[in-house]
Amino acid sequence: MSATSSDFDKAAGVLRAGGLVAFPTETVYGLGANAEDPAAVARVFQVKGRPPSHPLIVHLAAAERLDGWVEDVPETARVLAERFWPGPLTLVLRRGPRVSPEATGGLETVAVRVPDHPVALGLLSAFGGGVAAPSANRFGSVSPTTADHVRAELGDAVDFVLDGGPCEVGVESTIVDATGDVPAVLRPGGVTREDLEAALGRAFAVPAASPVRVPGQHPSHYAPRARVVLVEPEEVVVEAERARERGHRVGVFLPPALAGSPVEAHAVVAVPGSTAAYARGLYAFLRDLDRQGCDLIVASLPAEEGLGLAIANRLRRAAGPRSAVPRPPAP
Repeated sequence: MSATSSDFDKAAGVLRAGGLVAFPTETVYGLGANAEDPAAVARVFQVKGRPPSHPLIVHLAAAERLDGWVEDVPETARVLAERFWPGPLTLVLRRGPRVSPEATGGLETVAVRVPDHPVALGLLSAFGGGVAAPSANRFGSVSPTTADHVRAELGDAVDFVLDGGPCEVGVESTIVDATGDVPAVLRPGGVTREDLEAALGRAFAVPAASPVRVPGQHPSHYAPRARVVLVEPEEVVVEAERARERGHRVGVFLPPALAGSPVEAHAVVAVPGSTAAYARGLYAFLRDLDRQGCDLIVASLPAEEGLGLAIANRLRRAAGPRSAVPRPPAP
């Protein structure tokens, strides 16, 4: 389904009235509110069940619209914005006066990006301001990459859904802290570390734990209802069969090296050999195994280079401890 100019106008009107709009980006679908409206931003947190200390990303139609949203743009940030915007890169900068403090989790920094999707850009252009948006799902659960995922999980809690088809990248944006002298990757994503290093001609730090609060840093995140267990690639088949013998309905992410191998399991996903294809399908794969009734998913991590770094990050958090995370209800 393709959004029309009238859809953009209607969605922009919803935002101006304090409502919530779900919209596609090249990464995942976002749940958007007027970034200057504290009450609307608060409703995003309420609908998602998201802790108010977890900041949102402010989406803009173009880099030229940064004025007022950020305090200053260091040279490193300018270079990265020129190279990767529109695109799956989020920059953490000093907060400007236009940003509602609720959108930043009370921080003096703000995460901003320009998405690379015609529907997202159409909405942002029609609205004319900044849209604060996390992924359009319940906090901690699998991010949505189609409009149907949004509708199934959030239902009528969203005032308007713009359908732009499946997301092309499939994992969230890379978040880079550009406030200091040395830029750091706070969350790996759709722009690879290698691409960032090539753009700046310098190495990028990837801290084990983010020194700045940013989206996607909870120990359990991107998680299906099924429990995720990570093992070495060569152990996937054996671990799946052991789990089945213990009475689990097992879903398996079969790595490319084991393609075609027989495995006793309730459902099997053949992991694509291309990391771009894997990233694009990752969240749909997890949702599908939930839909098929799996209660345990056995997977392995890809090589942590290129998009493999982002995929590994998402799988680790999907397998993280869940005691403090409210789980979404079964559909």
